[in-house]
Amino acid sequence: MSVFAIKIPRSFNFMFTPADFLQYTQWSGIATLVVAVLTVLSFILKWALRFRLVGATGFMAVLTFGLFSLSLAPLTRTVIPGAVKYSLIYDNGATQTVIAVPNQITSSQLEATLRQAASNIYSAGRSSIRGESQLTIRARTVLHPEPGLSIPFYLGQVKRSLANREDAQMNIEIYEDKLAQLSTANS
Repeated sequence: MSVFAIKIPRSFNFMFTPADFLQYTQWSGIATLVVAVLTVLSFILKWALRFRLVGATGFMAVLTFGLFSLSLAPLTRTVIPGAVKYSLIYDNGATQTVIAVPNQITSSQLEATLRQAASNIYSAGRSSIRGESQLTIRARTVLHPEPGLSIPFYLGQVKRSLANREDAQMNIEIYEDKLAQLSTANS
């Protein structure tokens, strides 16, 4: 075993928060200022590596600006109890998305998953198409009734506002008849 091996616990979360990025920005800004002072000093004293310090100062300034921009946007994901893992399989960047859910899903799990997807997929940069002011997220699974045949099976959808992050008027529609067909197909 290497001396430099680091054991990371399974529960370690690699997701950084905007507050973390703001702190990194402060430290990076201080380091950039120190290198900038060294760069000015190198020009005054005519050091040979003065032009390398110009490059290092520029790189550190860009890095600091990048960290600052990451501190402005929330990078956290919403976790809704009861939601199952889903995959985003289609997104037109505006008003339509489709997520894939597992075949073994209940109505309550589907509702929680649609709520979580509506929160996580929301972006202020989405634009409306043809005056549509809502983002529609459809949940589907794939059935395989016989070998070589795959059928997309839509189980529900949620419509939420494109304008507001916190949408109290979300419209969640669960197709109970499709869920019943899915449970008979799985058994």
